[in-house]
Amino acid sequence: MTARRTRGRLVHLLVVLLAVTFLSFVVVDLLPGDVAVVVAGDNATPAQVQQVREELGLARPMPVRYLDWLGGVVHGDLGHSFRTGQSVAQALAERIPVSFEITIVAQLLALLVAVPLAIHSAYRPGRPVDRASMTLGFAAAATPQFVSGMVLIVLFAGGLSSLLPATGYTGLFEDPLDNLRSIVLPCLTLMIAEAAVYRQLLRSDMISTLREDFILMARSKGLPPRAILLRHALRPSSFSLVTLSGLNIGRLLGGTVIVETLFAIPGLGQLIVQSVVNRDYMLLQGALLFVAVAYVVINMLIDLCYLVLDPRVRGDA
Repeated sequence: MTARRTRGRLVHLLVVLLAVTFLSFVVVDLLPGDVAVVVAGDNATPAQVQQVREELGLARPMPVRYLDWLGGVVHGDLGHSFRTGQSVAQALAERIPVSFEITIVAQLLALLVAVPLAIHSAYRPGRPVDRASMTLGFAAAATPQFVSGMVLIVLFAGGLSSLLPATGYTGLFEDPLDNLRSIVLPCLTLMIAEAAVYRQLLRSDMISTLREDFILMARSKGLPPRAILLRHALRPSSFSLVTLSGLNIGRLLGGTVIVETLFAIPGLGQLIVQSVVNRDYMLLQGALLFVAVAYVVINMLIDLCYLVLDPRVRGDA
């Protein structure tokens, strides 16, 4: 990757972060209701509400509040929650590892299931395994997450078959075994639909790749099918899969609200919903800032993965 492209990516990072933070400030500011009323309580007098508004700095114009917050971020200060007084950085530090663990494990499980099925289906399209995995994949992709989660709860955590906890989360460093048991069902819930999409995407790309001239040349040299599929066909067929899986990591980090609510997981998605309901500007801004940074960083990592998957991309870098 050239220095010019690196500089372009850094500029892109700054533009995205500024746009996301400013637009979120505007949107939250336009929401109905008054955070000062929420903090002061329903029984507070107008004078008390005004006092809270002055103490929190909410009486100042929105652009001024935004610039003050942005200046704090530059110096490493994300502010404090309006509701609890807790440091935003501390609140994020408690929630991000939870969502990150569930997201990464779910993505790994989805790839472990999808990649072998996609390779087999691409090599033998129309065979029983291909048709069965395609049918099950369409059903899995069409099933809402809360339905999949409830089915898993009934199967593995309900009645006499209470093999896994239905709700709750145990930290990895508190008890690794309990941690593993607590994330199995949430990860499986996320994995089901992701694996179906990944399998279909990689299968389609590999079928196209297997028709290329360099694959025909590899076959003419007498290379075994396993070598052709894994060494020559898989890597150039993985561009779309790498892109989608990377973007899904950024999406799931802040978007696993349904799963986190269903399984009572104290993650980042649940924190964002709570901050919106409570009109906790500072907490919401910190969470959105992290999600935006995660998306841009993941996009940069995807570019690096392209260079590994296909060195010919370096000519465009």
